[in-house]
Parts: sequence; C-alpha cells; structure tokens
Amino acid sequence: MKTAVIIGGGLGGLFTGALLSHEGFKVTVLEKNSTAGGGLQNFRRFGMKFDTGMHIIGGMHPGGNIYRICQYLGIADRVQLRDVDDDCTDSLYFAEDRTTYRIGRGREGFVRSLAGHFPEERAGLEAYVDAMFRLTDEVDLFHLRPSADSFPVHSSEFGLAADAFIARYIRNPRLRNVVAYMNPLYGGRADETPAYVHAIVSSLYMQGASRFVGGSDRFARLLVSVIERAGGEVRCGEGAEWVEVSNRHVDYVRSAGGREYRADCYISAIHPCSLLRLMDEKAFPKAYRRRLDEIPNGYSVFSVYVKLKPGTFPYINHSEYYMTRYDEVWHFDEPHDTWPLGFLFMTPPEENQGRYADKALVTVPMRYADVARWEQTTAGRRGSGYEAWKREKAGQLLQRIEEIHPGFHACVDKINTASPLTIRDYYGAKEGTMCGFSKDYKNLPLSQLPVVTKVDNLRLTGQCNNLPGFCGVPLTAVNTVESILGRNYILDRINEMTK
Repeated sequence: MKTAVIIGGGLGGLFTGALLSHEGFKVTVLEKNSTAGGGLQNFRRFGMKFDTGMHIIGGMHPGGNIYRICQYLGIADRVQLRDVDDDCTDSLYFAEDRTTYRIGRGREGFVRSLAGHFPEERAGLEAYVDAMFRLTDEVDLFHLRPSADSFPVHSSEFGLAADAFIARYIRNPRLRNVVAYMNPLYGGRADETPAYVHAIVSSLYMQGASRFVGGSDRFARLLVSVIERAGGEVRCGEGAEWVEVSNRHVDYVRSAGGREYRADCYISAIHPCSLLRLMDEKAFPKAYRRRLDEIPNGYSVFSVYVKLKPGTFPYINHSEYYMTRYDEVWHFDEPHDTWPLGFLFMTPPEENQGRYADKALVTVPMRYADVARWEQTTAGRRGSGYEAWKREKAGQLLQRIEEIHPGFHACVDKINTASPLTIRDYYGAKEGTMCGFSKDYKNLPLSQLPVVTKVDNLRLTGQCNNLPGFCGVPLTAVNTVESILGRNYILDRINEMTK
C-alpha cells in the first residue's frame, strides 16, 4: 500500500485519485470548495441545480476512450447520460447571412450536412474529415494504445496551425469557418491553435456527444466513490495552503485547516501558477517559474443560467451555436466593438425529461481583460458597478437569443450570471481560463507541460498539461499515474480488461 496526496478535487484530481486508488494506493484529495468536482460541480439557484461546466461530453459511447477508462474503474454502467440527436448533434446560426447549419452525427453525417450548403465542397469535406482522423491516429494515448516511443515522430500536418490545416482541404472561406465552430470548446485561435488539437476535439464530438442527466455532480460522486472504497478520502473545504519542499522533495502539504498531510507522492491538480504560490520560490528553478508565468492562458467565459417558466420553452436535444460573423470564429478573445461574437445555448436534460425545458444555459467566450478592473475584489463584494455590468451583458445575450428563438424573453423567469472572475475564484484557475494553457503550434514545447517535475515526488495533472475538457483531462490522468507506476502500466490493464 502506497499513499498519495492530491491537491485539488477537480476532474483531473478525481480521475488521477481514482486510478491510483484502483491500483492499491491510499489517496487523500484536498479540495478547497465545499464540494468536489471542479468543472463537474454545480450550484443551486431558484430551487434548481445548475452545472458550472462539462455541459457537452465526448468519448462516453461504448468503446469510446473515456468510457473504457470508466469501465476499468467499474463505474461505466452507473453514469447517467443522454445522447444528443443523431440527425442534429449541433446547430450553427450565423447572423451575418441568417443561415442555420444542422450537423449530423458521424463522418458521413458531418459531410452530408455541410455539402447540402456547399455542394461544390463535398470532395474537400471528405478529404478534410479523413485528414482529421489521420491526425488523431498519430496520438496513441487518445486511442488508449500502449506506446514504446517516448518521442513520437509526427506527420508534417500534425503541427500546422488549425486554420492552415483546414485551408489545405476546403476552398470556400465561409465553410472553413463553419467547420471551426467548436473553437469555444478548446480556445481555438487563428495562427496559433495546433491542427492536432482541432482534430482531436472535432473528431471526438463528430462521433457523438452526450450530456449528463440530472447534473454532472453525479459523475464526480462516482469518482469519489472509487477513492473511498479503496480506503481513501476526499476532504472538501480543506484546500492546500502550503507545500513544504526541501532539497527538491515534498515533505508535507499543510491545509487551510492547519493539518499536515504526508505521503509517498504528491500530485497537483490545480493550475500550475496557482501551485507555485503555495511553495517557497526556491522549490523550483527561476527559469521554470518564469516559463509557467509566460505561457498564455486560454480564454474565459461569461455564463447566464436561466430558470424558465414552466411549459413555455421546448427541450432541445442538441447544442446551438450562435455566431455573429463568419470571419470572427477564430478571434473570440480579441478586442471588438461588437459583443457577443458568438455563444453556446443549450437546455440541460433532467431525469424523465419531457417536452419542455426547466432551464437553459448560455456561455460566451470572454477575455479576462474585460473584468480586470475588478480583479482585486472578492465574490459578493465586487460593487454595484460590477453588478450593473453583468446585467448589461446578460441583457445583450438574451437579445441575441431572440434572433434564433423569437419570444424567448417571455419564457425567462429568473437569471443568474457568472464572469471570468467567478471562474477564477471558484476553480482557482489563473485569469479564469476554461481551457488551461493555450497551445501554440509555433512553440509546442512551451505549451506542453510535462507531468513530471524537478521535485522528485511531485507530479502534475489536469488540462494545463495536455488537452482540455472531459476527454483531455482523464487522458492526462493516465499519463500522470503511469509516471508513478511505469510506462503503459494503466493502458495495458485497461486494454486487458476492456478488449
């Protein structure tokens, strides 16, 4: 029996803790919030529950990569999901020409849906989709394939900018922007986001997306149950306050409650820049600390949570994307006179979901600079100016929703809002980033942070190390655990169990 202390009980911390627990470790997870889960957490307003993140998930269909990890952990059959509709997994509305695109499931459904609008591009769409799946096949971890190559050799397209990769196959400028509609899910930027990031996220959801039924916190509780069944514990309201490091070795972690936690290994599942603030400057070389501070973060979001009047607005079993102009799909985090440039609208499913929705969610990319004037404030004490600003932004969003759903205003009962500052304080994420460190094809080593550190018994996990979101974070957790147990150890066991 070995022991591990994990700092942060978000998706990365819980998946890493569950994997270690499954292999006989006694795990203690320290979480600063009153509930664990990070992006799986929710809150209650107006007598109902709202999820804070992880609204759309991929890889959970039978045979999918995250589904197989859950099988290995023994929880796959207890996850409550609702698949989106096959004939329309996503709908995209462009206000510029008032055109709506409805995307079908699968490779053929994707091509057929868009070729109906751009018939001359059918061959280009087919070639683009094939190229995407070729890129994902270069990533062994994405397919849970054991690999003996520590430094894999990739194709020339792997490290291209995503927008340049798309332009190789698709001639029509508008269609190039349409196929990039998932940029808000992973912080896609022009001449920056690598092609492989675009390919992995897009191909994952092309194969079918799902939603948690009745709240994503249920999935967090399943991961917690794996840890607790193995004798570990998840201590909420007990965030790490200090990490004592001497001679490049962690001696203990002290919690906000004053307790000291000691273990054989320690894992940080919080933003790496937040971790640095918990330890002495001498714990890591100055160059390493400077490198982390210089890596740009992905953009944040502004969210509106809507309680709907009963029986007034239909439940929609797919996500809806609103885009102002085609050319702005790659520029969400740049200064603009127009706001919002685009947003995600959805109605989360409840148990026994009927014809009408009880609530709706609107999420729009936002720059941290837009709230920087209040960054020294704390939740509930940001002032009347901040509250007025949030009401103004919410009003602008609701007005745009009227374009795709006339009469929506009359269906709204109450609203609650969250800004990048909410995310910064709630998740402990630098600048309220929703996607961790930004990935730049021009300097991939800068944006790929190894899970192994120069502190011999300290590992990292979470979306800052690899890909973001519900798919990327569990895969990074596999990486982190294998850095302790041995290369391909977990992958071999997953493949043996789920073959």
